Amino acid sequence: MASPATTQTVRPLDTLRFDTSGAPQIASVVTDHLRLLGARTDRPGPDGHRGAPAAGTTLTGGGFEPARATARWADPASGLADEATVQAATGMMAVHGRRDGTPRGLAVDYAATATAVLTVQGLLANLVGQARGGASAEVTTSADRAGLLAVSQYLAAAGADEGEAAEIAPGGPPFTSADGILFELETLDPGAWAAFWKALETPGEALRAGWRPFQFRYATGCAPLPAALHTTTRSHGWDRIRRAAAASGAEVCALRSLTDRAAEHDGAAPWSLTPAPGGAPAGSPGRPPVPLVPPAGRPLAGLTVLEAGRRIQAPLAAHLLGLLGADVIRIEPPGGDPLRGMPPACSGTSARWLALNRGKRAVEIDIKAEADRGRLREMAAHADVFLHNWAPGKAAALGLDADDLARVNPALVHAYTCGWAGRLDDAPMGTDFMVQARTGVGEAARPEGEVPAPSLMTLLDVLGGLLGAEAVLAGLLLRERTGRGVRVDSSLLGAADTLTGPALRRAARGENPRRPAGFRHPLATADGWIAPADADARAAAGHDLRGLPTAEALARLHAHGLTAAAVTTELSDLHHDPRFAGAIGRDAHGAPAVPDPWSFV
Repeated sequence: MASPATTQTVRPLDTLRFDTSGAPQIASVVTDHLRLLGARTDRPGPDGHRGAPAAGTTLTGGGFEPARATARWADPASGLADEATVQAATGMMAVHGRRDGTPRGLAVDYAATATAVLTVQGLLANLVGQARGGASAEVTTSADRAGLLAVSQYLAAAGADEGEAAEIAPGGPPFTSADGILFELETLDPGAWAAFWKALETPGEALRAGWRPFQFRYATGCAPLPAALHTTTRSHGWDRIRRAAAASGAEVCALRSLTDRAAEHDGAAPWSLTPAPGGAPAGSPGRPPVPLVPPAGRPLAGLTVLEAGRRIQAPLAAHLLGLLGADVIRIEPPGGDPLRGMPPACSGTSARWLALNRGKRAVEIDIKAEADRGRLREMAAHADVFLHNWAPGKAAALGLDADDLARVNPALVHAYTCGWAGRLDDAPMGTDFMVQARTGVGEAARPEGEVPAPSLMTLLDVLGGLLGAEAVLAGLLLRERTGRGVRVDSSLLGAADTLTGPALRRAARGENPRRPAGFRHPLATADGWIAPADADARAAAGHDLRGLPTAEALARLHAHGLTAAAVTTELSDLHHDPRFAGAIGRDAHGAPAVPDPWSFV
């Protein structure tokens, strides 16, 4: 049993040691994060080979029972054996490829990175549960479940009662200026969108037709924009385009390279944890009562999370905390979250909204009204976590920042998930695609020889949500070990740096940071696509499979000792895919629901 207070603790895993081995794409990220959280190891780095079936991690010390985690690619019976085959089967290649009209593999190890973060979450949740009197339980997660979580919003929409709000067809940013600058455009305001294009003398019909696909590109993974918009930007220089953006209220960001990002990278952790001054020992005024002992599989049972989140990042972080047992209460504006009505719907509620918010309670609070802000402070006085992703400075302006809420609850974990965490002076709007553009993700996502382009699959919003939940769990563990509240900050910038870490290290060494030409390109069959495992891709490319049905193409490769997987092209087919038998269900509204990403035994 862990002591609730360890006065020497500065980081949540101080005095603990860990050992990890196995699949290095997963284990290397686990190792990095455990070290940043304070744990020590005698190993210089994870061992194993890139095709290793699993990564195992054990944390010991600090007065805790050993905490163990296993992360694997998938159930061996599924035939999914690495990053490429997991991306293919879970629908990630399908969503990422919507802009181009055919499935495409992400050239970054997205499923492995997400699995690693989920693994660290499981270890931290184990220790939080132990600190609260629960038993240790080994956690297992897998890359295929991480992949399903990453596409859960798109899967929910594919299984809804109605069609998408915007067409799913090839197309989308980035745009190109007359002097060859690739850039992203961002605005959430239709007036700013119209003013920007009018300033560039765009035909009115094109700017009107372009708004809807642009507005919904986060939801659909594509943006079939009128060709006239691309023609317009190619007829103006970058300086003129920047002036049009500044005058209209829209924002533009030139795509930066991985080498650019490596040169400015400050090496900071993807989150920061700042203990509150002073402290409140367990049971003292201002600290919530110690709850009942949590069950091993629900280590956060009895804890309360207040979530004032919008869009994806904060709601996903709170969703994961809820899956771990926390009681999540959403703070919504009067009339409820408008995204509840975002099409497509299941039983009258947005399928996409349900993917992130099912199982949460909701309370309507008008944060513009002092009386309602008082209600929120009272709720925070009895909560364990307050989580939000408001615009920078808004919490302080409302009197709801970490210092404000610490006065009513000194033991509160105050968590902020944001775009940039104040780490870049020239940062544009902190949205997924702008952060991808500014940090080199647009280059990392595509192999050498292809034009860089941020993925229209919301890579950073999802990974940022995972990192937000990891940071909250680290804050809860630090609170349990010190008796002090904690301010937790995480960001999309941290997600970008975590995802591109291997590429940034290659760039810092002066090597080509991008993957080779043709990397993770699926192979066409007579009736679909297959994706060979990374290690077998070159050998598989030597087989002409275009005249064979997918099943026969796979059999041919398997007969030659090569590993490959059929590419899921229709997400609605995942319900019946034997590789995920019984894993995908439906919630009370009838919306598709992916399985919990971890199991505790």
